[in-house]
Amino acid sequence: MFTGIIEGLGTVETIEHTNDSAAITIDAGDLVADLDLGGSLAVNGVCLTSTRRSAAQKPGRFTAEVMGETLRLTGLGTLGTGDRVNLERCTPASGRFDGHVVQGHVDGRGELIDRIDRPDWSTLRIAVPNDLAPLTAVKGSIALNGVSLTLTAVSEPSAPNAWVEVGLIPATLTHTTFGELEVGAAVNIEVDVLAKYTARLLSFSSSTTHNSTQQGVDHD
Repeated sequence: MFTGIIEGLGTVETIEHTNDSAAITIDAGDLVADLDLGGSLAVNGVCLTSTRRSAAQKPGRFTAEVMGETLRLTGLGTLGTGDRVNLERCTPASGRFDGHVVQGHVDGRGELIDRIDRPDWSTLRIAVPNDLAPLTAVKGSIALNGVSLTLTAVSEPSAPNAWVEVGLIPATLTHTTFGELEVGAAVNIEVDVLAKYTARLLSFSSSTTHNSTQQGVDHD
């Protein structure tokens, strides 16, 4: 589990494509100094597992095997050598919980469609898949590229293309990749897990009510 509080920025060093997957190596510096083989690291909000460690590998390197589905469903498939990424280690049981519950399970990929940079803060508008729109709410939590953020505006239910907006202070812009993110860039989206479970529970409730109504119809 993660909290969406980014601990550092990494740099993509190599990407080795093999058939429908890829091995991504990131220079993560001291953040992975004690990360064992099999340990987890959130890269732009995607929970990845360390799969390669060798004496020949340079210190501070993190390598993960990423399957094709993850490459397609997240922005990891658009990364290139030299790109910067947001990094977060998994949360220890004794650690502070400063963001919100982030699983590292990306729900979909969005796109930065507008940004307004002011002297003291910036507003970013992200296009989101329409099926995720019902799981977003003003003042609710969302993880964008692994960053825990509060939604400042969301599109109307009747809008043909869904979007969300967030406001970022200079500290967030400096310590995450959002400071350099350009319009058109892919953004990994993980909606609040509480919203997902609520929607799932309600879907069962609706289904039960519908079935009960159907069974109670008199056909005489």
